[in-house]
Amino acid sequence: MLITDDFLPVPVPESLSATYLVPMAGLPRMSPKTAVRALAGRLAEPVFGLAKQMLDSPLMSVDTRPISEFPELPPDLLTAFGATEEQLGRLASASHLVVVQAEYRPGWPPAHEWAARAVAAAIAETVDGDVVDVFGLQFLDPAAALRSLPDERGRIRLVDWVLVPYSSDAEGLWFTTKGLRRFGLLELQTQGVPDHLTRAWGAVLTGAARRLLRTWTDGLAGEEVPAFVQLPVLATVTGHDIAVAYGNPEQHGATAPVLLALELDPATDPEADSFITLRPPPGHPGPAGRYFATACATLFAGIQPDVRYARSGDAMSKAIATARAGLGDIRARFLAGALPPESQLVVKYGLPADEGPEYVWAGVTSWEAPERIVGASASDASSDPSVRIGSPVVVESTDVIDWAVLDGTGVIEGGWTQAVLDAGERPHPSH
Repeated sequence: MLITDDFLPVPVPESLSATYLVPMAGLPRMSPKTAVRALAGRLAEPVFGLAKQMLDSPLMSVDTRPISEFPELPPDLLTAFGATEEQLGRLASASHLVVVQAEYRPGWPPAHEWAARAVAAAIAETVDGDVVDVFGLQFLDPAAALRSLPDERGRIRLVDWVLVPYSSDAEGLWFTTKGLRRFGLLELQTQGVPDHLTRAWGAVLTGAARRLLRTWTDGLAGEEVPAFVQLPVLATVTGHDIAVAYGNPEQHGATAPVLLALELDPATDPEADSFITLRPPPGHPGPAGRYFATACATLFAGIQPDVRYARSGDAMSKAIATARAGLGDIRARFLAGALPPESQLVVKYGLPADEGPEYVWAGVTSWEAPERIVGASASDASSDPSVRIGSPVVVESTDVIDWAVLDGTGVIEGGWTQAVLDAGERPHPSH
C-alpha cells in the first residue's frame, strides 16, 4: 500500500538476532574468549569491546555441536551466493559446528551482528576454517569477515552486509535486497527493471538501502524502541549514497539526486517476507523501466549523450583513436566475464543527423560477432525517435567512437572522448 501522507510507518521488531557457524573437523582448539583476545590491536573499537562484553553476557551464546544435529545447509543456495568448491568440501568433511548467536535491540550500532561476526571469525582463525553467515547463506573467510567490521572511524561497506540478488520475469528484472532485516528494516524490492541495467540498478538499490538505513537508525536513536519508524514516501538517492555504500566515500559522486517512491508491500503469507517497493515518483509518464534507465543515467553521470563533433588533428581525434584501438581487448574481456564486479560496459556511437552525427551511449548486452554489438540505449536520441532510453539497439563496431566501464561511482576505465569534453575542449557541431 502507498501511504498518502508524507511518511510510511514501518514496524520495528522487538529484538534482532544474528547466527554464525564455524564448521570444523573435531573440537575447537581454544576457548572463544581466548580467540577473541587474539584480535587485540587488529579489531577497532567499539567492536572489540562489544565482542568481549557480549561473550560475558546472556546476550550471546557459543555452542559446539555435532554437525549431524543440524539440517543440511543447502549447497545450491550457498553456491548461488558465492561458495567455492573448497568451502563446500570443508563443510562436507566437518564433524562439528560452532554456533555463535547474539541478540540485541534494534538501533545503531547493530551489536548483535558485529559481535557475533567478530567472535565467529576469531574462532575460525584458530582452525584455518570458514565462517558461515546464516542470514545471508554466505561463506566468509575469517579475514574477509574481520574486514567487513567497522574501521577506527566506525565506517562499514554496506555491500559487505547487504546483497542484491535478482531474477527475470516477463516484465523485466526483479531486484531485492537481502540484508536490511539484519538491522530490523524491511528489505527493498524493484520490479520491471530493464535487463541491461543489471549492474547499474544493483548499485542504485544499494545506495537507496544506505540512505534509508540511515533514516531508519536515526529513528531508533531514543532510549525506548518505538513501535514504528516513519520513512519518507518519496526518498532521494545520490551518487554519494552509492559511493559510501561501496566503501568509496572520497568519491563523492556529486550527481543530481534521483527521486523514488516508497510503497509498503506487506506479505499475505505469514511465512513470506514483506517489502518496501521502490517505484517511479507519482506522475511520471511512461513505463517504469524508462524511469529506472533515466535514474541510472543521472546517477552515473560520468558519460553524456548527445555530443556532436567532427574535428581532426586534435585531442578528440586522439581520444577516438585510443578507444577504437582498445575495442578488441575490451570485447574479449566482456565475453570472458573479466570486467570488474558490479560494472557495466557502454559504447558511444554515431547516429546520422542533418547537422552531422549525433553521438549517444548504449549499454552492451551481447557482443558475439566482432562487427556487431547488441545493447540498450542509455539515452534518448533527438535525431532518431526510435532510440529511447532502454530501447534495444544494434551498433556496428565501425560506428563506435568510445567505450567506458562504469561502476557505482562512475567511469572506472575508458571514456576518453568524455575526458576531453570534461577538460573543456567541446568541439563545434559539424556542418
